[in-house]
Amino acid sequence: MKSSSYGAGFARSAKPLALLFGLAPLGAHAAFFDDAKANVTLRNFYYNHDLRDSTKPAQSKLEEWAQGFILKGESGYTEGTIGVGVDFYAGLGLKLDSSPSRSGSALLPGAYDRAGGPRNADPRSVDQFSEATAAVKLRYSKSELKVGGLFPKIPLVSSGDARLLPQFFEGAMLDVKEIDNLDLSLGQMRQVNQREFAGARDIQVGNYYSVFSDRFDYLGGTWRITPQWSAGLWGGRLEDVYQQNLATVTHTRKLGDWNLSGTLNYLDTGESGAEKAGKLDSRMSSGMVSANLGPQTFRLGYQYNAGDSALPFIHDTDLPAAANAVQVLRFDRAQERSWQARYDLDFAALGVPGLSAFARYVKGDNFKVAGEDGSEWERNIDITYVVQSGPLKNLALRWRNVQLQGDATGRRDENRVILAYTLPLF
Repeated sequence: MKSSSYGAGFARSAKPLALLFGLAPLGAHAAFFDDAKANVTLRNFYYNHDLRDSTKPAQSKLEEWAQGFILKGESGYTEGTIGVGVDFYAGLGLKLDSSPSRSGSALLPGAYDRAGGPRNADPRSVDQFSEATAAVKLRYSKSELKVGGLFPKIPLVSSGDARLLPQFFEGAMLDVKEIDNLDLSLGQMRQVNQREFAGARDIQVGNYYSVFSDRFDYLGGTWRITPQWSAGLWGGRLEDVYQQNLATVTHTRKLGDWNLSGTLNYLDTGESGAEKAGKLDSRMSSGMVSANLGPQTFRLGYQYNAGDSALPFIHDTDLPAAANAVQVLRFDRAQERSWQARYDLDFAALGVPGLSAFARYVKGDNFKVAGEDGSEWERNIDITYVVQSGPLKNLALRWRNVQLQGDATGRRDENRVILAYTLPLF
């Protein structure tokens, strides 16, 4: 079995907690146990990505099938001025079908990862792998500090969960909510456990894949100005690679039976420190407007990278500050501009509760490929059905289909079929 180093990380994180329990009165732990909750998710994942018409001719397709087990839990807090608790996570992945000619889907680590060599040295995927981590958390008033294994969901770092097991980080996060309508957050990420690897490693830079760093610092906050308006300011620095600043504004409004909303983002990124990725200039503006009427939601998005560099970001993370970063493409190339149209439908209103779907199309252009004008597009169809009753209640089946074509990528087709069931433990 390919195991990560997080078993040791769990033990290190648990030591302060064990010491606390040894010193504090037993009665102080009541809320710690009474408010605890845990669940296990069974995730069966089939992935097929057809590369025959792409610009990557060495491999005709990616195709793998795997079973994942995801255990997550969190305690309550001990009583007192400073409450103490712990969150934990463990994951197990099992290979169901793969071959050296079809591997590389990022569902499973490669055998090359065990040896530390390049993928073409041994293209097989491992039969199984496991990982685990934990975080100690401290609560004072309305503020919370977490140290250890983290699953951040902030605009500059949003851990990805688009494969068999989720991405997570080692670091510290402090969320401060002492002022009404103002949430502040600061933290530091030191290492990452990527979705396609087992074990902690330095942080890889998206779009600049040969570049790594061992520290990401961030500071930011969101101000809820009125019930309809909110604004956020965020700053982040990946040491010796890039510095990012993000401004975001969101507005919601009800107009008759319609629920309207809009978000504007501006993300400015330049080089930092030793400039491991070279000089960087990414100035990305994006916006998304949506209109909801009963079971239907209509969305339009626009994104433009006015800089001379592709957007640098933490590899495998989601990009909430980029409106057109979708299932495969991100439309974040230097000078690229893109448009999105999306339609969502909840079929419950049509007599099929549990069934929902959306269709999305994004078109990008105004960038260069080998000195020539380039363009690209991606079309997504996403259908989910959740069983509503009976012994399989809450079992979810999801089909995600992609077609894309671009001057830099060629033509690609992708299908993902995900069967998931979450079982509460306590």
